[in-house]
Amino acid sequence: MPGGRLTGEDRRNIAEGLTEGLGYAEIGRRLGRPASTIMREVARNGGPGDYGAARADEATQDRARRRRQPRPAEHPAPDGGYGRDPRAVQDFTDSFIALLARSGLPRMEARVLGSLYVSETGALTAADLVRRLRVSPASVSNAVAFLEQHGLLRREREPGERRERYVADDDIWLRSLLGAAQMNGLLADMARRGAEVLGPDTPAGARFDSSAELFVLLSESMRELMETCRRHLAGRRAEQAAPPRRTAPPEQAERPDRAE
Repeated sequence: MPGGRLTGEDRRNIAEGLTEGLGYAEIGRRLGRPASTIMREVARNGGPGDYGAARADEATQDRARRRRQPRPAEHPAPDGGYGRDPRAVQDFTDSFIALLARSGLPRMEARVLGSLYVSETGALTAADLVRRLRVSPASVSNAVAFLEQHGLLRREREPGERRERYVADDDIWLRSLLGAAQMNGLLADMARRGAEVLGPDTPAGARFDSSAELFVLLSESMRELMETCRRHLAGRRAEQAAPPRRTAPPEQAERPDRAE
């Protein structure tokens, strides 16, 4: 019916119209369909020179079957022998990824970073991520490049190993803050330049001048915060690296002298 899904008869009429050299608009008028519908149908099934009704019908049914198939679940993070509830870990991971995406991180990049951060070592190979997220190696590669560019992970390779590992450590948030502070500094410089070019006494120039003050304040505040965080992390790591304190054994009670 017009406006519904294309039928096998519709596709045969489309193929006949293309053979006659008709345009999409004319074929659409014959079928009572918009020209855009005919154009999409032909484009996704070989184009005007290779469109076949039977092949297009089969391809459409195959796409419908794939859409009905449930998406395979992501592999849960290995437990590591800690006795965690796998469902609770997966629910938390999904929530963490959703929060990263809400903060502005693209969805795939959020999934990669979330998987790294909930892993015990904070480090996974590309193969680990492909297997865990059930995505293509290209998707992982693009996400890793984005995260590395923004300082949210780093690459490392152990001596003698061929494969790289991607690492999300405690410093990723510091690196992210550093990048934001640097950007605020650049914005402050640009705003000051805008005020000079437009004139500080003009409305546009005054807008840039006040923006420059804000960006400078943000940059300085973030750098102070980063220094505080660095000191805190350094102290925490020093405590973790220190050998455990050994308690001295209690002094033995003095025995009473024996009577001679």
